[in-house]
Amino acid sequence: MSDYLLEMKNISKQFPLVKANDRVNFKVKKGEIHALVGENGAGKSTLMSILYGLYQADEGEIFINDKEVNISNPNKAIELKIGMVHQHFMLIPPLTITENVILGMEPKKSYFFTDIKKAAQEIKELSEKFAFKIDPWAKVRDISVGIEQRVEIIKVLYRGAEILILDEPTAVLTPQEVEELFKILRSLKKEGKTVIFITHKLNEVMAISDQVTVMRDGRVVGIKKTSATTTSEIANLMVGREVLLKTNKSKQKAGKPVLRLEHINVVNHNKFPVLKDINLTVKEGQILGIAGVEGNGQTELVEVITGLRPIMNGKIFLYEQDITNLNPRKIRELNIAHIPEDRRKRGIIPEYSVAENLILGSHYRPPFNRGFSLDFPSIYNHARKLISDYDIRPADKDNLLKSLSGGNQQKVIVAREFFGEPILLITSQPTRGLDVGSIEFVHKQLLKERDNNKALLLVSAELDEILSLSDIIAVIYEGQIIEVMDVADAEKSKLGLLMTGASQAKKSNEEDNHLE
Repeated sequence: MSDYLLEMKNISKQFPLVKANDRVNFKVKKGEIHALVGENGAGKSTLMSILYGLYQADEGEIFINDKEVNISNPNKAIELKIGMVHQHFMLIPPLTITENVILGMEPKKSYFFTDIKKAAQEIKELSEKFAFKIDPWAKVRDISVGIEQRVEIIKVLYRGAEILILDEPTAVLTPQEVEELFKILRSLKKEGKTVIFITHKLNEVMAISDQVTVMRDGRVVGIKKTSATTTSEIANLMVGREVLLKTNKSKQKAGKPVLRLEHINVVNHNKFPVLKDINLTVKEGQILGIAGVEGNGQTELVEVITGLRPIMNGKIFLYEQDITNLNPRKIRELNIAHIPEDRRKRGIIPEYSVAENLILGSHYRPPFNRGFSLDFPSIYNHARKLISDYDIRPADKDNLLKSLSGGNQQKVIVAREFFGEPILLITSQPTRGLDVGSIEFVHKQLLKERDNNKALLLVSAELDEILSLSDIIAVIYEGQIIEVMDVADAEKSKLGLLMTGASQAKKSNEEDNHLE
């Protein structure tokens, strides 16, 4: 009998342009939390997609409890007690938690009716067993992102999963929510469940995992007991060179105000206020970081600055020029760069080539346009330079962008937006989905622009990123800037409380008590 619950032996998978997995051997013991890490395009997501039946391996075998299995589709994976929690949640907001959890395998009271009460009771029992603290009758649209994450885990547990694959599970969580998730994972481990944890965050690898497997270029390059390794060693294995994990930020004296927002108010399509009396200033040689749980107005804030959303009242100035409600093209022509939070929606055209995506927004201007046609030699030379400078993989200008990994798609956007000497950079989630080597590179580029006296607005769900890069931090909650502080005065625990509105609730209670 093997010591391992799961063994994947000599797994290979070839796509048209790349060999994603090259004779990969991956094994996990029962009841352990096993981290799977690697650069973008290293093959880890492909490997887990094979395990969950989303892809079929070209060669290799999978064994569960020493028995070879054929996982032809996700339903077969579920039968084998394998569950996967995807990075992008797959919940339906108008439905209750119970309705979301049982979707596709509803318990029947009779031939026509679902036994919703029985399902809710089972979900409640699961919740109490693992300290999830969820209300089975709550609607998904009314719960926090952290609770949504728990619902996704409940979904796979409800289906009987013994092996849970979590893909970047902390991407949109606050520090407090991450700690709550880790408590849940430890309780799952205590109950004998096995967790495979895909992440780019090496501090989380060290905090939660028992074992770590490192992949690079489609192969396994290291298997380490977590307690016997370091973040530096893991990063070096991932990238194949020494990686600087901590940014070296020089002291910088801020210059003139570049961007000013004065009393900005914005409503959504339902006429509900989403930005309330926003006042912000970003200066030359300064990074202003916006900290907040996603969905508290960050998206709308970036959209009004970049001309994508009209404001109800208030003014926006670039230096002394009023740029309120200018359209996106005019905003770009003022040398304002924008890295959007959703690359698939606003950053790329997947069916276009890498070269074509690298000139989006400048395609109608010299040197890429002659006035009556595109200048393809200039476009191709530009693409080859940026592909090399930003290490975009595969290094082929003619690849369709949809064939690249998410991280390499993000590199295309960063390369395009940093090119051309912008005076103001609006960077929203600039390193989302990037590996440690790419994050190091992007952080260096952001600091280089700051040191060159550029103004940067940084919106990030990663508190470590905000703390590491920002000079000034503004916390946004429910569409309001509730505190602005120097980074020297910022603590992660304090920011986490501000981001969840805890300090606002405390302030409100104190005011109520005072009135009494």
